[in-house]
Amino acid sequence: MHARLSRILEIMAQKKRAAVAELAETLKVSEVTMRKDLSQLEAKGLLKREHGYALLTESDDIGNRLSIHYDIKRRIAQEAANSVSDGETVMIESGSTCALLAETLLTERKDITIITNSVFIATFVREKPNAHVILLGGEFQVDSQVMVGPLVRKCAEEFYVGKLFVGTDGFSDAGVMSGDLMRAEAVRGMAKSAKQVIVLTESEKFSKLGVVALLPYHEIHAIYTDNNIPADRKDSLQQKGIRIYTGD
Repeated sequence: MHARLSRILEIMAQKKRAAVAELAETLKVSEVTMRKDLSQLEAKGLLKREHGYALLTESDDIGNRLSIHYDIKRRIAQEAANSVSDGETVMIESGSTCALLAETLLTERKDITIITNSVFIATFVREKPNAHVILLGGEFQVDSQVMVGPLVRKCAEEFYVGKLFVGTDGFSDAGVMSGDLMRAEAVRGMAKSAKQVIVLTESEKFSKLGVVALLPYHEIHAIYTDNNIPADRKDSLQQKGIRIYTGD
C-alpha cells in the first residue's frame, strides 16, 4: 500500500467521516485520483463511501480497526514476516495486524500456505497471485468476520504447523487477553496445532486488560510489537522466556 493510502487511513482514523473534496485538497491530488484511492481502500474493506464522503464505521468491524494505527501495524507485520520462510505453512488467527501479516507474506514470500479462521483475511488477500488460503469452518461472527466455536477447533486438529500468529486485546499478570469469549476459545483450539504461538500487538495494548483469558505466558514463544513497549513490561516478559521484537 503506497504512502498516500496510508495517509488517508490516518486522517480517517481521526475524523471518522470526511468529504472526498476535503481529502483531495488535504493530500493535494485531484478528486478523480482521490475517488480511485478510496475505491481501493473500500475494496479492501478499510472504509466505506457514500454520497461524496468516506467514512469509518463505529463498531468491532475489522476494517475499522485495521485503519487505526495502520502504519504501526504494518511495521509490526513486516517484522513478523521475517520469521517465515518460503514454502512455509502458517496459521493466522483473525485480527487487523494479522491481516497485514498475511498480505505481506503473500507479497514477499513464495509458496506460502495460510490456514486461518478469518473470512476477512481470506478476502483481504484474495487478489494476491498464487494465494493459497485454507479457511477453517465454524460459526460466523459478522463484525469481526471470523469463524468461532467448536468447529474451528475440530478443523484445526487436522493440521500441525510451526507457527500460529494471533492478536490480543490486552495483557494480565497471567497471560494475554481477549475481548471475546468465542474468539478466545477458537485461538486456544488453534494453538494446540502449532509448535510456536506468536503474538502481534501495538504497544498500547500492554496498558489494557481485556475480559477473557486468551493464552498463558508459558504458551507464548514471541511477541512482535513497536518500540513504545514499556521497559518494565518488556523485562518482565523476557524473564518469562518470551522473545520480544520491536523492529529496532
